[in-house]
Amino acid sequence: MGVTYQLVITGKREYAMKKLPRKRGPDMQDEYDFSKGARGKYAKRFAKPSNFVVLDADVTAYFPDAETVNEALRTRVKIVRRIEKTNAR
Repeated sequence: MGVTYQLVITGKREYAMKKLPRKRGPDMQDEYDFSKGARGKYAKRFAKPSNFVVLDADVTAYFPDAETVNEALRTRVKIVRRIEKTNAR
């Protein structure tokens, strides 16, 4: 949501930009205070590509953390590559 400005002509060649009041959306309440907020504070974090995979409860019993999941997937990739290499002959 950008800021809206109004061009005000004050003289022959004098121009001023006047900030217009923002219109609040239907979900914005008066008690919300963003005066100390920092615009784009987390933008870099969200700009990085990432993959999230949600594991079912029964799978998390075997893979409790990311390290074990990655280890299992790398092992699976090695097996698939060997099979593909053997079948390519």
